[in-house]
Amino acid sequence: MKLRPAFLLELVVNFLLPWLAYRFAAPHWGETGGLIASAVPPVIWSLVELARFRRVDALSVIVLAGIVLSICAMALGGSPRMLLLRESLVSGAIGVAFLLSLPLRRPLIFYLARATVAREQADGAARLTALIDERPSFATAMRMMTAVWGVGLTGETLLRSWMAWTWPIERFLVISPFIGYGIYGALMVWTLWYRKTLRERAVATAQANSMPG
Repeated sequence: MKLRPAFLLELVVNFLLPWLAYRFAAPHWGETGGLIASAVPPVIWSLVELARFRRVDALSVIVLAGIVLSICAMALGGSPRMLLLRESLVSGAIGVAFLLSLPLRRPLIFYLARATVAREQADGAARLTALIDERPSFATAMRMMTAVWGVGLTGETLLRSWMAWTWPIERFLVISPFIGYGIYGALMVWTLWYRKTLRERAVATAQANSMPG
């Protein structure tokens, strides 16, 4: 994989600029002001991406919801360390929702997959609904993916919460994004591998069923 300019720009906006904003703002406005300033670059980036693609993606939702949590924390007298957890609280809530949806007939990740397929194929949503209703193996796969993402997102929140309450704020701002991107990256790699495994298994089953005798 090559480092494209757009990817490098995203790294600068999400890693370097928040740290620089905190360093410049904290001496003048205190830790709380520095943290609020550090949230400005990724929020502007998310809004620009939203304007470009005309749709709300997961990153935009997490960042914007994090800002709402920050404002609520400030209104309730939230401490600077509580503000550090704004994005993690959102991802943790999503992780818990994933886990709570496991006993349901259609786990939460099915609805996310159906929304994605519906944008790509006209009859994608109907086909995916038929699959989960007619094939128990597909329902099991959806439940497995929901469980893995639920555990991953919940674990990321617990880890970053421990870091926020025990580490110096400046160290947290530098290291925490790498932790978050690392966990999300691992979840994406696992998801791609799992999808590939399921496809290969389905092809092998179809070939076995098509053989005479």
